[in-house]
Amino acid sequence: MGSNRLALRTTTTSPAAKAVVDWVKVTDAEFFNNGDSRPIMLFDGVCNLCNGGVRFVRENDRQRRIRFEALQSESGRKLLQRSERSPDDISSVVLVEKDRSYIKSEAVLKIMEYLDLPFPQLALLLKMVPLLVRDFAYDNVANNRYMIFGRCCLPSYICMLRDQTTPANLPKAFMLANAASDIFVPTLLK
Repeated sequence: MGSNRLALRTTTTSPAAKAVVDWVKVTDAEFFNNGDSRPIMLFDGVCNLCNGGVRFVRENDRQRRIRFEALQSESGRKLLQRSERSPDDISSVVLVEKDRSYIKSEAVLKIMEYLDLPFPQLALLLKMVPLLVRDFAYDNVANNRYMIFGRCCLPSYICMLRDQTTPANLPKAFMLANAASDIFVPTLLK
C-alpha cells in the first residue's frame, strides 16, 4: 500500500492541453502568506466527532501551531484541491502543510506531532502500527461517525462555542478565504 502522504506538485500544461489549475500556486498566497506557514487541519464541519477533535487539538496546542478550516467551506474546498482531492470529499481529516498534505491516520498522527507533550511521543509509538491497520480503524470510525456521534446543525465554530470550556476567542483560529481577516465566517452548507 502506498503512503497517505501527498507530495504537492505543480502542473505544467502545453498550449494545446486543457487549462489546468495549479492549486498549489493558487492557494500559496492565500493560505501560506505573510510568514504564516502553520499547517491547516481540514475537518468535517457538521460532524460532532470532528468538532470534538478540533476542540481537543485546541486544548492541547497551547502554542497555536495548527489552524483550522471546515472541509465544506470555500477555503476548505480549495485546500482539498491543493491536496489533490475532490472538493466534495469529506471522508477524511486532512492536514495541509505548505509542501505536502496528509490524510486519514497519517493526518491524525501528524497533527499529534504538533501538539503538547505527550502526544508527539504517542504519535511515534502509533507509527509502529502498520498503515493498513491504522487506516482500517480510521475508515471504520469515519464511515460511521454520523450514526455514532451525530451531526451538528450549526456552523462549526458555533458548535464549539456551545461548550462552556472553549475559549471565547476560538473563531480566531479558523481560516478565511480573505487572508486579511482572522475571523471564521460560516458558510451555508448544502
